[in-house]
Amino acid sequence: MTQAINSTQALYRCLPAMDSLLLIPQVIGLTEQQGKAWIKSLLAQMLNDARHNIAKHQSMPSWCQQPNDIVTELKKRIALQQRQSMNPVINLTGTILHTNLGRSQMCEAAIDAVISVMRHPVPLEFDMGQGKRGHRDTAISALIHELTGAESCCIVNNNAAAVLLMLAATAAGKEVIVSRGELVEIGGAFRIPDIMVQAGCKLVEVGCTNRTHLKDYVAAITENTAAIMKVHTSNYHISGFTKVTEEAELAALCKEKGIALISDLGSGALTDLSRFGLSKEPMPQQMLADGVNLVSFSGDKLLGGPQAGLVVGDAALIAKLQSHPLKRALRCDKMTLAALEATLMQYRNPATLDVHLPIFKKLSRPLVELAGLAQLLMSVCHDFSALFEVSVQASQTQVGSGSQPDVLLDSLSLCFSPKPESPLSLLQLDNLFKTASMPIIGRLANNRLWLDLRGCDNEAQLEQVLLQLGHKLANGEPLETGVLR
Repeated sequence: MTQAINSTQALYRCLPAMDSLLLIPQVIGLTEQQGKAWIKSLLAQMLNDARHNIAKHQSMPSWCQQPNDIVTELKKRIALQQRQSMNPVINLTGTILHTNLGRSQMCEAAIDAVISVMRHPVPLEFDMGQGKRGHRDTAISALIHELTGAESCCIVNNNAAAVLLMLAATAAGKEVIVSRGELVEIGGAFRIPDIMVQAGCKLVEVGCTNRTHLKDYVAAITENTAAIMKVHTSNYHISGFTKVTEEAELAALCKEKGIALISDLGSGALTDLSRFGLSKEPMPQQMLADGVNLVSFSGDKLLGGPQAGLVVGDAALIAKLQSHPLKRALRCDKMTLAALEATLMQYRNPATLDVHLPIFKKLSRPLVELAGLAQLLMSVCHDFSALFEVSVQASQTQVGSGSQPDVLLDSLSLCFSPKPESPLSLLQLDNLFKTASMPIIGRLANNRLWLDLRGCDNEAQLEQVLLQLGHKLANGEPLETGVLR
């Protein structure tokens, strides 16, 4: 294979045959471990890539030269194919609850709970006391009652599903009154008017975008009205000449008219966020105390748990949700329920929430601590200095996932900007960070790559990744991104 070859056709003829590749001892071992069909398909890809290389460059890839090189290339491709799509990343985007990066991180108690239910049979729908079939929402319903005072709780796979089920079970074929200022659209083009149609309800709009009065609701109620719905405008804010009818006023009206008051709360904070310097967020327990009959909210936003949708409130109405045909299609599995239960248990001790729940740990981190981390990282980024200016800049962190859009927390970021003579662009550096052993996801803005340090979970890990990447740049090593030659 190593002799000089003068023609393209001769190069093609020198490619090893599939049968000979499968007889290499190390390849035989890999077929026994991984399965012959898959290994054979990878070898076929390698041979196909080699043919393309010959056609384009009139040369064979270096791995074609020796059996050991072939095995090395095959192992590399096996490792690449076996990498799962949801590998851990370091989120330094400046958005804590980043929807595209999985939103809320789990607390250790939730992680342990999920591992346990994955490993063992559990009484998911078995009443241990009665020795007969139970309901999968029972344990969490009891916790929700303890934490919020709600009579009962229904759990589905996200808040969009919770809103759909809440409307379908309580108002199908009837009218639901909503203020025009609350006809929101959230991510993925999920719109309240559209979900009303899917639930079989008739939307009745009242008031104006900026002002809706109690009299507007009163005038809209008919004999076909099933409910008034409040929608928390968590992902935008209207200021100025505004008027919002409060829940307590609407609750009194609904009670008088014999209709339900339901609320899509969205983010679903169970604790006061003002201690972090954020705005006060409406909480389910407050809305229930004001007389709202049903409140829905997310599990993976400000609650700090897994993706889930919770509807809490009157037992009679929750029973309608539980018996609706949609509930089975939207219900949560044992892993979600285990993580949610373990997360809610943390709320029994409010004093330790900021220690145990990752979202609150990040939101409560003082600037002086971030400054110490910034200085440490500056000292390990010296290998970047030949190509990039590295500095620490003041920045701001947002909560994310539609929560508190107009309130930002002060933070510090490690910033990279290319030097005039640098052969690498910011896009290439960003790509390099994303292809690291532990990918770093930052934010490109104002001709800088920003790494917001409030999102850092593991200082030692971040330091190690930056050291590895800086070493590659300083030594001109070939990188997987292909940006260095």
